[in-house]
Amino acid sequence: MANRSQAPADRSSAAPELQGAWLTRGEEGRFSAYLPRDGEVVRWTEEPDGSWSGPVSLGGDGLTPVLSVGQGADRYVHLVGLRPTNSGEDHVELVHSVQFQTGRPAVAWRSIGHSNGKGPRYGYPAVAVDAQGRAYVFVRNGGGGLSVRAQKDAGGWHPWWDLHGSRTDPLPVAVTNGSGLVELYSSHATGLARYVQREAGAKPIREDLLPASVTMGTLAATTGPSGHVTLFYLDQEGQVRAWSPERELEPTVLGPAVGTGRLAATRCLIDGFDCTVLAQRSADGRLALAAYPSEQEKQGIEWSETGGAAHGELSAVLTRGLDGRLVVTALVGDRNLITTRQKAGAEGLLLESWRPIGG
Repeated sequence: MANRSQAPADRSSAAPELQGAWLTRGEEGRFSAYLPRDGEVVRWTEEPDGSWSGPVSLGGDGLTPVLSVGQGADRYVHLVGLRPTNSGEDHVELVHSVQFQTGRPAVAWRSIGHSNGKGPRYGYPAVAVDAQGRAYVFVRNGGGGLSVRAQKDAGGWHPWWDLHGSRTDPLPVAVTNGSGLVELYSSHATGLARYVQREAGAKPIREDLLPASVTMGTLAATTGPSGHVTLFYLDQEGQVRAWSPERELEPTVLGPAVGTGRLAATRCLIDGFDCTVLAQRSADGRLALAAYPSEQEKQGIEWSETGGAAHGELSAVLTRGLDGRLVVTALVGDRNLITTRQKAGAEGLLLESWRPIGG
C-alpha cells in the first residue's frame, strides 16, 4: 500500500463517532447497543428470545453525535458524550450517565466539565472502568496532550488531571488490564504513547514515547489471557501491528491491512481456543475479520470479508457472549445497526446471517 498520512481520516461526516464498548453484555447475557442521534443517546436491548426492542431514549439534552462507552466488571455501563455549552465559539462540555441493569433506564446526564475549563472539542473522549467500578474519562486537551477525570470512591469526581504530552491522536484508546488498572494508548507524530496506572485510584503516568510509524485514528486494544494489554494499529505502510509492552512485545507486523480505517478488537473462543479477533472496513466497503491465537502474534492474520458492501461509513464493535462466541454489531451509515454472531458448533470463525437491529 502507498505511504499514509499521520493524520486521521476526515471525520466531519454525519456518521456518529463511537468509542469503546458501544455493544455491551449484561450480567444475564443479553446485549445492549447504544447510538447518539438527534441530540440524545438511544438504546436497543436484546430480549430473552433473541429479538431486539427499541430504540429507547436515554436522554442527552442536545448531545453532539459523539459517544464513548465503558463497562466495568460489575457490568455497569458508563456513557460519555459531548454537549454544547452556552459559552459560544463551539465550546463543549463532557457529560456522563450510567446504566446499572440491562434494559433499565439510565441515570440523568451530569456534566463533568472540560479539561480546559471551557473550549472547543480537541478530540474524542475515551472511558475505562477500573476494578472498583470507577470510571476514568480521557480526552485530548488544548495543548495537544491528554487529560483525565476519575470518579471518587465516595461519589463525585476528582479534578481534571493533566497527563501531559503533545500532538496526540484525537482518538485515544482506554482499556482496563487484568489487574483492574486503567491504561491509555495514543499515537503521536513520531510514535506511540502509553499512560499507565500503577496502583488503584492513582493518576495514570505517562511513559516514554516509543518511536514508531503510526497512522493516527486506527488504534484498538484488548486485554489478553495473561492480563496484559495488546495495542493494535496501522503503520504508515499499511501493515497491522501489535504492541504489548508488559509482554515485552515490540511493534510486530501481523499482516497487511484490508482497508485504511480504524481497527476493532476482542477475544473469543474458536474451536475451543482463546483467540483475538480484529475487524476493519475493507477497501470495497465490506466488514473484514481476522483472527489468531491470543498472544501468539507470530501466527499472523488473514482477512475474510463478510456481509454486503456499505455505502458510506461503516463502524464495528466486537464482543463475546457468555458462551465465548463472537458477537459483532456494525453501524452502517449514520442510523442503521446490523448484528451477527459466531455459529454455534461450527468449526473455525463462521458467522450467522446478518440481521438488522430495530429501527
